[in-house]
Amino acid sequence: HMCRIAGFISPENKPAEFYDTVQTMCDLQAHGGPDDSGMFQNESGTVTLGHRRLSIVDTSAAGHQPMTYVDRYKIIYNGEIYNYQELKKELIQLGQSFTTHSDTEVILAAYAQWGTVSFSKLKGMFAFALYDAAEQEMLLVRDPSGIKPLYYYQNSTSFAFSSEVRALKTIPGIEEDPGWKIQFMAYGHLPEPLTTLKNVRQLPKGFYLKYDCQNFSFGLHSYYFYDFSSDITDRNFAVNKLQQGLEDAVKRHLIADVPVGVFLSGGTDSAILAGLASKDKGQSLVALSLYFQEAGFSEKKYQDIMLASLNMERHQYLLTEKDFETSLPHALSAMDLPGCDGLNTWFVSRYAREQGIKAVISGLGADELFGGYPSFGRMKLALQLQAFPSALYPATKISSEKKWHRLNYLRLQGIKGIYLSLRGLYPAADIARHLQLSEKQVWQDLEELPAMPPLQHVAAGNKASWMELNLYMQNQLLRDSDVMGMAHGVEIRVPFLDDEVVKLAHGMAPEIKFAGSDPKSLLTEAFRKIMPKEIYDRPKMGFAFPFQEWLQKSSFLADNMSQASAETKKDYQLFMKGKLHWSQMLVLFQLNLQNGQ
Repeated sequence: HMCRIAGFISPENKPAEFYDTVQTMCDLQAHGGPDDSGMFQNESGTVTLGHRRLSIVDTSAAGHQPMTYVDRYKIIYNGEIYNYQELKKELIQLGQSFTTHSDTEVILAAYAQWGTVSFSKLKGMFAFALYDAAEQEMLLVRDPSGIKPLYYYQNSTSFAFSSEVRALKTIPGIEEDPGWKIQFMAYGHLPEPLTTLKNVRQLPKGFYLKYDCQNFSFGLHSYYFYDFSSDITDRNFAVNKLQQGLEDAVKRHLIADVPVGVFLSGGTDSAILAGLASKDKGQSLVALSLYFQEAGFSEKKYQDIMLASLNMERHQYLLTEKDFETSLPHALSAMDLPGCDGLNTWFVSRYAREQGIKAVISGLGADELFGGYPSFGRMKLALQLQAFPSALYPATKISSEKKWHRLNYLRLQGIKGIYLSLRGLYPAADIARHLQLSEKQVWQDLEELPAMPPLQHVAAGNKASWMELNLYMQNQLLRDSDVMGMAHGVEIRVPFLDDEVVKLAHGMAPEIKFAGSDPKSLLTEAFRKIMPKEIYDRPKMGFAFPFQEWLQKSSFLADNMSQASAETKKDYQLFMKGKLHWSQMLVLFQLNLQNGQ
């Protein structure tokens, strides 16, 4: 169930007030759970839970949450468990009994049976809060790929959590964290676990937080993470495993009691998923695609070729400049945490909802796992430059070219410096200029936060994969998919991040996984048969949008520039001349106008 959850724990005796707090937190997230809502408060009033529901599996009233199990456990949950039927069979044999057909009850029974060991048995995307009344413990749990978000807040008297940061802003005493702007300008998003608010953090993926409701204290525990190995060294074996693994993953991701859509972009990743899904004829499947009239941006030609080879219902949506301009304020306010992208996801999700589709599968994760980005080719050079940064500085000092300035980030150690040198949005000097800080302060902040592991013994290709999975995909793409989909009550499913597929990719030796002259050669080789030749042989181009010219013409943007800072106005002029990318402009726009809101 793609839902939104919220909770509040406090020893203070104000049950009615806490009930209202959680109710308000839920109402602010109602877009993500339009079908039903529910509340629970324990007798002493110390624990309050709230839930907004979007029904996809067991749409009956039996799926209502908070859900109770054996009068002891309560859960509020956002997600889908794809192996719940197998787990249910196993749990019945062990003596657990069930009253609903929902995956929610399986999480409860699994916890009753196995305790925290149960979390690593769940395959899917999830963020949930499970309350054990006997032990007076609350467990917050997030899936190992971090597909679903869960934020928590703690101060001296209370603990709160929710699916969106905006819900936590309503809690009295919460303050903005001024450091967020530095991170946002550097990354173009807020890297986990950071948020715009003080003492509000994202629960790390593959972790659970155990909160003791008697002593009002908690600890964080890792229960699952993906590690690279080189167990698979034979390319044919890898291809066969991948064919089987992804086909099974797609089957699992089609489980639903409502029709499922496929986002079809025109690229290979969504073509592969659409091809595999349409083989599984039992499903009522719908292809959804977004296209533009503007020449050079339209993927329609490739979408049409793909659709002609598929046996499924199709919906193609033409996004016009007028529609874009009218909807821009809504799309930006859907973001929850500031970001520099995701507009396309907002539009295609809105379109899905208009077609009556609540669940959609997306090709996210393929580039990160199998080497689809330029960073895979640039990693070796970046590592060399990082080892000898002195060779670089003369170039970055003299050149007026912005891309050279970004290379200064290689001064930062480890993967962080490499990520920012390849994907950073604003160089440190620009950040200092916009935020009126010293450059020293900017460097210090970026060095300290967020902490990243020292990936010393990881091969270059896998380093790039780790970086794209844990930084770009995690903080940008998955967050966009979650908030922009949920803005319309649409669940976005990501079969490439199925546990089996991720484990498989992580177990392939880099020299076979990234071999070949084209990006993602292994993936193309494995699924060539289910795609028209034009799709995998097409000329390389990133999936681009006419947003640059549309935003240049946007009166919404122009009207709001009057209140902007002098530095932003300067950059807006550069943007109007085509010397600044639209994603950089969106960052400035949010800095000036949302002001962290």
